[in-house]
Amino acid sequence: MLFTDLTFPHEAIQVSQAGGPEVLTLVDLPIPEPTSSQAVVQIKAAGVNFIDVYFREGRYPAAMPFIVGQEAAGVVAAVGADVSSVKPGDRVAYCGVPGSYAEYAAVPTDRLVQIPGELDFNLAAAAMLQGMTAHYLCYGSYALQAGETALIHAAAGGVGQLLVQMAKKLGARVIATAGSQEKAQLARAAGADECIVYTEADFETETRRLTDGQVYT
Repeated sequence: MLFTDLTFPHEAIQVSQAGGPEVLTLVDLPIPEPTSSQAVVQIKAAGVNFIDVYFREGRYPAAMPFIVGQEAAGVVAAVGADVSSVKPGDRVAYCGVPGSYAEYAAVPTDRLVQIPGELDFNLAAAAMLQGMTAHYLCYGSYALQAGETALIHAAAGGVGQLLVQMAKKLGARVIATAGSQEKAQLARAAGADECIVYTEADFETETRRLTDGQVYT
């Protein structure tokens, strides 16, 4: 459903004071109105990240009250007067814009990525912050090449599993680390060639053994 009356109430998770999970409060708010360069997104799935905890706890400053969440996927419900890049009904995802723990959010259109019809909203929302982090590590901080070896820590996590897959797609050999055998299986399922359980073995010693003593930086 696309709403033209943007005063229609919607539910959101709001924080009015820093603290633990108990400060997360369900509230009813008017649907936000888009500025000339924004689109209002009807949120179908929101990503959950450690940064949300940091804002809630007050480690990162935020004007109170605020709606938690930094990434989401959904359907464009309304657009601002100057918007031509998206239209109502488009399936989109975004990250880096506060307020995704809600049914609706006003988002600058330069943050929106259109997503194909076959991509699940849950996957689209979960891939944004973690996916861009993994992409940056593979392409920006160091341009990983085919035939090189990459040591990937926390390979069973969200960023870690994406990073393993990207590194393998580039043709690299992947040595992963994880904290348990169960997590090691997740890393291997993502494509890791080797996985070191660092609670059972020293990862530096094992990495040197697996690379015949070579050190990669």
